Amino acid sequence: MESNQLYPVFLKVSQLNILIVGGGNVAEEKLRFLLKSSPDAQVQLVSPMFREPTIELAKKFNLQMTEDTYAPKYLKDKHMVIATTDNTTINEKVYHDCREKNILVNVADNPPFCDFYMGGIVTKGNVKVAISTNGKSPTTAKRLRQFFEDVIPENIDDLVKNLNEYRKTIKGDFEEKVETLNEFTKGLVNKKEDD
Repeated sequence: MESNQLYPVFLKVSQLNILIVGGGNVAEEKLRFLLKSSPDAQVQLVSPMFREPTIELAKKFNLQMTEDTYAPKYLKDKHMVIATTDNTTINEKVYHDCREKNILVNVADNPPFCDFYMGGIVTKGNVKVAISTNGKSPTTAKRLRQFFEDVIPENIDDLVKNLNEYRKTIKGDFEEKVETLNEFTKGLVNKKEDD
């Protein structure tokens, strides 16, 4: 059976420089997805043209927009790049240029040309759940996101904040603290015990 071997991380994109190559529907979709999760993301967009909704979004979040065709010079000081053009040759050039410079890259709708995927995300205050289908089914990720949005209680953030305060009061070494918190939070997950 095939398994998902991706390693999930949560990036502080307010501290990283991101480039989106393209200005069409896919660029807007990726930008909205990124800003929904991280409104302080540092993003530059480069494209010969931008759709009006993308322009409005970029203005709202004070993002840098450059009307130009892609060139490797736009990779300078970038940590992460998302290529969204409808031109396969340009997208693959972006990919190869990024690989040469050790910059993480995602070519939209082209899994072999991706270092990372943008999966489904559920956010409730400080709690964030990321969902990946290994690039195989964005629709499944969307359905799982909807499921978790319904299942995770709205007051989960209060619990997280209270546990953080409680954690500060626990005495002992790391293992003792982990054991105490594990015991304290056991009731959060109601698993059916095997007979």
